[in-house]
Amino acid sequence: MSVHAIPQKSSSEPSLQTFMVVADKENSSVVLQVTSSFDHSSLDCNKNQAFGIHEALESENQTRREYSHGSDILYSLEDLQLGAKGDMKNLSPGCRFKLILGGEGDFCFSYRAVLLDARENSGPFMYNCGVFIVPKTRAHEWLFSSEEGQWLVVESSKAARLIMVLLDTSHASASMDEIQKDLSPLVKQLAPGKDDQGAQIPFMMAGDGIKHRNVVHQATSSLTGPIIVEDLVYENVDPEFSRIWPSEDLKFRRLVFQRTQGLVQSEALLMRDGSSHRTDVETERKKASSSSKSKRKGTQRRSDDSGNQLKVYHGYLASSYHMGIISGFTLISSYLESVASVGKSVKAVVIGLGAGLLPMFLHECMPFVGIEAVELDLTMLNLAEDYFGFTQDKSLKVHITDGIKFVREMKSSSATDEMSVVHGNEITSNNTRSCNGNCTASNARVDILIIDVDSPDSSSGMTCPAADFVEGSFLLTVKDALSEQGLFIVNLVSRSQATKDMVISRMKMVFNHLFCLQLEEDVNLVLFGLSSESCIKDNSFPEAAVQLGKLVKFQHLEISQSIMDAAKKIRCLK
Repeated sequence: MSVHAIPQKSSSEPSLQTFMVVADKENSSVVLQVTSSFDHSSLDCNKNQAFGIHEALESENQTRREYSHGSDILYSLEDLQLGAKGDMKNLSPGCRFKLILGGEGDFCFSYRAVLLDARENSGPFMYNCGVFIVPKTRAHEWLFSSEEGQWLVVESSKAARLIMVLLDTSHASASMDEIQKDLSPLVKQLAPGKDDQGAQIPFMMAGDGIKHRNVVHQATSSLTGPIIVEDLVYENVDPEFSRIWPSEDLKFRRLVFQRTQGLVQSEALLMRDGSSHRTDVETERKKASSSSKSKRKGTQRRSDDSGNQLKVYHGYLASSYHMGIISGFTLISSYLESVASVGKSVKAVVIGLGAGLLPMFLHECMPFVGIEAVELDLTMLNLAEDYFGFTQDKSLKVHITDGIKFVREMKSSSATDEMSVVHGNEITSNNTRSCNGNCTASNARVDILIIDVDSPDSSSGMTCPAADFVEGSFLLTVKDALSEQGLFIVNLVSRSQATKDMVISRMKMVFNHLFCLQLEEDVNLVLFGLSSESCIKDNSFPEAAVQLGKLVKFQHLEISQSIMDAAKKIRCLK
């Protein structure tokens, strides 16, 4: 099948486009992709229609791809013994399929697994067959959940056939010895070669890389579900941390949602109060902040402990994607400098507060930026204040409301220099949590808009953001809400290349210029949309990064260098 756009007379008002669908009947067992003879981003028609035809084609082709690859088929041992995948005693280089092991008879558990026969020319091998166990906390990571990542594991395992077993909640009460004992007779039936060879099948396991873990707090939200705040020490830390703090056993604080345990929502570096790495300005601000806020009943404020206690350090961002987001500011560094040089304020909106680490970092390092953070869940604001040292002031405010609604209201609001009072809810300098979903900023144009939210629906194919934030209608609203030199940033986390391509295609349709930054060893793809006619040239990135470095008051030279290094990796998509 193929789809073609019928040429139409040009007009000032884009109208509905006429399309022709051609279906060729052929005698083939292969399910082919539906092709199109036009560039989706150049369609001169109604935007909703352009989005619609693109999404329809993507959805149909995704269904066809899944059918062709058999990615939705789960085989049982009985299926394999009946020859569903040929003779399992023989290796089939490049063969990969999913299966279910156990769950019946003498076996204690049922296991979800993937069988992979190493690709051609990938030897030599140490093992004829191996088992790789992935704990529940890591099963959602790209390395273990994506086909591309799984092949990397096969290469590093040095096994000709690898059976990757992904644990889930049903195995929580079992020890590794019990699981290995339960699995052994099952995987022996899948080993290639003759039964009498007697070769040992090694069991390997993906570690979580954590040396020590301590759960600091557990909470439950009606919107987010169970939430965990934990302190931990890693077995190995990023070399950059070691260069800045070479003699310290570094401890980090993390925020994790149970619904997406494979994704760390926020991660912060903990430092001792009074550390030489803190500035006097920061110390004084925290003292003033802690004295102005009353303690809520039954809550111990971890961030306000006195003495030589560990506290969240806001002078450094532990999450690489946060650094990636800031590197994108190089795209508008000239504009930022022009605003800051005349004493004006740049308006930034961050949708998704998390632990408040990104807004706090921007607040401390970019004093010329006025930040409004939008968070749907009040529990998140409470946790950010209690356990991550988050504070509000006249330049950093939080709105407890729906992010999409906030942007739409921001687009249509009237221009004034003060915060609006909506439906009688006054927004004060220290507490904007009482907005009851009706908060909006009066300035109809925003200079920097960042989307940093997770998705509650794993079936959407995206871990971040929620699907509504990359819908065509919302992207058009964003474009209208941005200032002439405005920058739109999306933190996209997806293991599906088709999903990434879909989001990129939608953003290309809306924004005049589109850039991306693929983070190394991370699933995160940071996208940057610009609606301005002019745009930074590729050879100007180093100069723009230096310009940004002069504007931002980084507390460590290493951060400035990281920003410059990341900026060099930003590439133009449109």
